[in-house]
Amino acid sequence: MAKVTRDDVARLAGTSTAVVSYVINNGPRPVAPATRERVLAAIKELGYRPDRVAQAMASRRTDLIGMIVPDARQPFFAEMAHAVERAAADRGKMVLVGNSDYRDEREIHYLRAFLGMRVAGLILVSQGMSEVAAQEIEAWDARVVLLHERPEALDDVAVVTDDIGGAQLATRHLLEHGHPYVACLGGTAATPAVGDPVADHIEGWRRAMREAGRSVEGRLYQAEYNRYDAYETALKILAGPDRPPAIFCTTDDQAIGVLRAARELRLDVPGDLAVAGFDDVKEAGLTDPPLTTVSSDRPAMARAAVDLLLDDGLKVSASRQDRVKSFPSALVVRRSCGCDGA
Repeated sequence: MAKVTRDDVARLAGTSTAVVSYVINNGPRPVAPATRERVLAAIKELGYRPDRVAQAMASRRTDLIGMIVPDARQPFFAEMAHAVERAAADRGKMVLVGNSDYRDEREIHYLRAFLGMRVAGLILVSQGMSEVAAQEIEAWDARVVLLHERPEALDDVAVVTDDIGGAQLATRHLLEHGHPYVACLGGTAATPAVGDPVADHIEGWRRAMREAGRSVEGRLYQAEYNRYDAYETALKILAGPDRPPAIFCTTDDQAIGVLRAARELRLDVPGDLAVAGFDDVKEAGLTDPPLTTVSSDRPAMARAAVDLLLDDGLKVSASRQDRVKSFPSALVVRRSCGCDGA
């Protein structure tokens, strides 16, 4: 059977191939509703399937969006990737996800792979973008939206949440329960000192502690971001002679590990230990006790990132307000902090 072509569709619909193209691609020129219906009816009758590869070669862009995250096994990144996928689908795009594993070489690998596929753009969660990665993006003239900011490049297009303010909210709330101090389960030695969300969570904890006149000396503990390694770290902290009365965890995944360690050591949460996290992943409401945490509007952030990536007209000269979309953080109170929340 001969392959159905765009010429066949145009002939049956009684229009030009250009008009067929406008209908398939939703532009760049408008098509009258009656004409559009004839073209769509012809496509259905003939069983025409557009050649996406040929379209990509002609336009130098595909219907794909590349997204690079540090580790999609962590609930926050998995939920964010899912939100981006849904927002992209609403715009007729598909999402490819790569995991950098917090390693520059892996991030560069996916950058090159996705850019070589002529993706429409990249949504990037980077732990301090390397110079090589920045050079790759510049060489390909790629559209990139960051899901956090880099302090050395404040003109980047980015979607951010108030990481510092959110951490302050959680730490203040724990202190308001009367604890003499709040410890912080932070990142690792490799965590950038500035510009990284976890670093901002630590800074928010520091500010809240200092505002309350409490020392942070010796109260910041290093831990991996995931629950499994955080569990091992928490076992050592909570079994030691200087067990903190309250812990603010820079990610919910860490907090889940802390709750598991506390249960194993027969510590009552929140009676013996108050715990708060950051991210408000779905599991936060299902832990025992349910986890007090900091939330952000991930679906809205995902839509903003996709819109920034796909919408034309955003120029380098655009204002910072147009280039950086900021979303507030909010405290979600549950029982792990000592409240009678959900």
